[in-house]
Parts: sequence; C-alpha cells; structure tokens
Amino acid sequence: MELARPNRKTNGAGIQVEDTQICVVMVGLPARGKSLIAQKAQRYLKWLSIDAQVFNVGNYRRKDNAHPPADFFDVNNLEGERMRRAAAEAAVTDMLKFFKQGGIIAILDATNSTKARRRWIKERCDKEGVETLFVESKCDDEELIMSNILEVKTSSPDYVGQDPEKAAQDFRNRIRNYEKVYETIDKDENDLTYLKIMNVGKQVIINAIQDYLQSRVVYYLMNLHIKQRSIWLSRHGESEWNVYGKIGGDADLSPRGEAYALKLPELVKQSFGPGEDHPLTVWTSTLKRTIATARHLPQEWNQLQWKALDELDSGVCDNMTYAEIKELYPEDFEARDQDKYNYRYRGGESYRDVVIRLEPIIMELERSENILIVTHQAILRCIYAYFMKEDQEKSPWLNVPLHTLIKLTPRAYGTDKEVFKAGVEAVSTWRGKGSVAKHEDPVEGVTTSLDV
Repeated sequence: MELARPNRKTNGAGIQVEDTQICVVMVGLPARGKSLIAQKAQRYLKWLSIDAQVFNVGNYRRKDNAHPPADFFDVNNLEGERMRRAAAEAAVTDMLKFFKQGGIIAILDATNSTKARRRWIKERCDKEGVETLFVESKCDDEELIMSNILEVKTSSPDYVGQDPEKAAQDFRNRIRNYEKVYETIDKDENDLTYLKIMNVGKQVIINAIQDYLQSRVVYYLMNLHIKQRSIWLSRHGESEWNVYGKIGGDADLSPRGEAYALKLPELVKQSFGPGEDHPLTVWTSTLKRTIATARHLPQEWNQLQWKALDELDSGVCDNMTYAEIKELYPEDFEARDQDKYNYRYRGGESYRDVVIRLEPIIMELERSENILIVTHQAILRCIYAYFMKEDQEKSPWLNVPLHTLIKLTPRAYGTDKEVFKAGVEAVSTWRGKGSVAKHEDPVEGVTTSLDV
C-alpha cells in the first residue's frame, strides 16, 4: 500500500517551508531604518525565490493624506488617529489576502509603536494560522538619527517637493509625537517571537525563534546595517576569450582590457560623491582576468579574492563558442534559451546555483561599507538583480557591458544607480535568444561575442 504524501509547498530555492507563512512586523520610532530593513529583507527573500511582499502602512495612509503635518501624528489628534488606524486595517487586510493567495512572507512596515497595536496584529495573524516575527530597530545614536532624517526622510513621499530643512524640522516634530506613546518590546511580551536590533547591530536580542525559515530571516537581518554606503560593480577588462567569442576559461586580458585596467582607478574616483574620497575594499574572483583588472587600483585599497565570485561554471562547454555548443549539444542549447535561470550546464552550474553560492557574498556585502567588486558577467547579473530587485527569471538576460563601472547606493525606497563609461572600446558579450554568431548589440551598438 502506498502511503499518502503530505501536502507540502516548496519555494523553488530548495527550502522546504511546508505550510509556514510569516508576517514580519517592523517596530520602531521613525528614522530608525525600518523601511530600509523591510525593503532589504524583501529583496533578499525574492532573490532566493521566496514569495515576499512589503505592506507599508504609510503608503495606505498617503492615499487619503499625502503630505500630513507633524501634528497629524499627535495621539491627541482624533481624526489623525482614526485615519492612521484605517490605514493599518487596510494594510493588514491586504496582507492576509496575500497569504490566502499562497504568499510566504509579508513584511508589515510601520512603527507599530504600542503593545496594544502589536497584540492586535498577532491576534489577526494567529486567527489565520500565520506566524509573527517582530523586528524592532532601536537607536539612540543622534548622529545616525539625524543622518537618516536628512538623507532618507527628506526624500520620503511625504515630503516630495518640500524644502529639505523644513521637511527635516517637521519630521523631528513627528518623531516627538511618536515618542509620547512609544513602548519598546520588553519582558511583558516574552510570548512574542522577536528580534531587537540596537544601534545598527551593536547589540542583538533574539526571543523564541520557532523554525528554520524564521531563523533564516533573522540571520539575514542580524547582518544588516543602515549606514549610508555604496557598492561599485565592474566586469574584468576585455579578455582574449571575449574577443574570440569563447565562454568560461581563465584567459588573459586583451590589449583593450589592459587599457581598461589602467583607466579603472580614474573611473572609480570620478564616481565619488561629496565626502567619498576614501579607500575602498576591492573584491575580485580568483581568475586571472579580474585580478589583472584590479592591479592598478591604489595600493592602500585592500584587495580580497573570493572563489565564490568566479564565473558561472560552464562544465563541458568551457572554452567553447556558442556555435560549437549548438552543434555538439543542440538540445542543451535550446533548453538553456528556454529557461536560462534554471538550466545547468553539463558538469557545470545554472544561474540558480550561482545565487546559492553567492549568498555568503551578499551577507558580507550587507555587513560591509563601500566595496568595489571586479568580477564576471553572470556573477554581476546576480548581484545586480539582488540590489535592483530584478526578476530572477529575467536576470540572466541583463546587459552588463564591458569597460563600464556601475555605482549602486541602497536607500530606504530603492537603490540609486549611476553608470560610468571608461571610453575604451570592447566587444559586447550580450546575446539574444537563439543567437550564436557575432551581431550588432541593440543596446550598446557594438560588435558582440557571446556570454554565459
């Protein structure tokens, strides 16, 4: 007799979640990095193919009151209190619909500043069989709070088009109104599952974590910081294999690749904003072409080589052109074009495999400040997709041209991107589906070879 199999769900990333659904409830005063943490957590989970969505109560409130003054948030403002409660109700209602449609993790982004509000959320979730994980961000570092007010909140949707100084003053007044009623998570709420992050991770308290998926989220959040920083991304200079249209390998730089390596220090310094003229930490892969590309950077910039940053392993197709692959492995060539993210080269890797091996890199990136990564096309596609919340299925087709520096600056409401061209010619390694020969790249307008 065959036993009935239990009804289980998997998220496609190899994580067995069974029927687990989690509401991550943000807690904290304004300007403590809650929205930044919420956005980062969603970005990380979706990067791992876990269905996650942020429900920002402020967005619901803005539908009826887009630019409220500070006294709107005064506990004695009954109309303001009614509207804020209605926004919370609407956000939680939509969140529970998300779970009923099969969502795995929802992040409720709001101050949730009183014990009564937190208890109400837990009871609503308990009734639907949804786990709750409360994440409180506490900070008494005045310098960091002021930085958040000026750098983040003045670009908030609440203050669009307003004078930054007036916006900052209004927001300080808003914080004072919240401080009147704010209650930190304490021993009275020890039945809650929670993570408390104090002063940007200087101290962390964890209580009653229940299962693997919760612990996975907590581990990621423990590695976050909310300080202002940027990440610089560059492919290696053009290699000899790029010129010949071959994939993989450990080729040397071409003469034009050498020219890019010489230009890279100037390009990085050109990208610096006010106050950014300081040493960066440089990460490369262990392959010759990335190490050679980084060798002219200032000596005081510490350089680290990561095996995890090596190019996608193309297995038996290593050092081949796509024309050769199509001739020798026509079924594989077609299968990869149909599902490039999940296709695994014979004896090699898929993009999904690369994401899994890059997870420690992402964790270290979130712990670090101001990193320059010099690596390979497939690797940069995965890292770029993480920061820019690109759809994973589309990420293998992103155009990441040679001899180009990309500067990413994470913020509470997204990631800013700046692109700096070196002005050194190179082949393009972007290809469209089904292509095997050199052709005109529709994005760059230059002759193309082939990619992994």
